Amino acid sequence: MSLGVLSLGHFLTLGGILFALSVIGIFLNRRNLIVLLMAIELMLLAVNMNFVAFSHYLPMEADRMGGQVFVFFILTVAAAESAIGLAILVVLFRNRATIAVDQLDTLKG
Repeated sequence: MSLGVLSLGHFLTLGGILFALSVIGIFLNRRNLIVLLMAIELMLLAVNMNFVAFSHYLPMEADRMGGQVFVFFILTVAAAESAIGLAILVVLFRNRATIAVDQLDTLKG
């Protein structure tokens, strides 16, 4: 069974759907910090997929590695963001015994 040829539009549509799902996840979920971090990671992965798709479908004369280099930088930033976000989450859970975002509205110096 052949699914046909995948074009740039297919990848961009899938990336747009993933990006929209992550935005919806951020706006609908205002309670759980872990789900918010997962939605942000999904957003970054949707952008990465678009970068790779654009770099794959560029003409041969162009620099086709540019998009893939951006993906490595974004993955590095995403890994650092996840590590720092989870560390903050652990500290908040130890101090407040909750990870509900609506209960974390006060800041103390």
